[in-house]
Amino acid sequence: MADGEGDEGTMAQRVRVGTDITAIPDVIASIERFGDRYLDRLFTEHERASCAGPPEVAAAGLAARFAAKEAVVKVLRPAGARPAWRSIEVRRAPSGACDLALTGEAARLASEAGVTDLGVSLTHEGNIAVAVVVALHDDPPPCG
Repeated sequence: MADGEGDEGTMAQRVRVGTDITAIPDVIASIERFGDRYLDRLFTEHERASCAGPPEVAAAGLAARFAAKEAVVKVLRPAGARPAWRSIEVRRAPSGACDLALTGEAARLASEAGVTDLGVSLTHEGNIAVAVVVALHDDPPPCG
């Protein structure tokens, strides 16, 4: 639709963007120090399986996923405590493309914000991993 054309009965879509950068050496250090306790607290089994490989490769993938989780929190804008890390999952398709799946508190926050769709882009190079999350959400109904 261009120039405001469209059905007056539909809500306008808005965009929210969140981004985060994570130092891969910090993830490596956390894995070395806390092991499975760290991994189980932050990452789902799917995320861990998607990042299998030598420690440096695995840490880069996990750092990118952690950055994505932080970027989702920025998009959801929780007023209180942030949702559990595992309620935000980066799902990797066989093609290598990634999507986001929200459950629990993260899904509730998304619903309350009117989020209708999420997109994610991950990258890592050298010692850093970056994620960008874009969310479409409905405008709230007018007050009054």
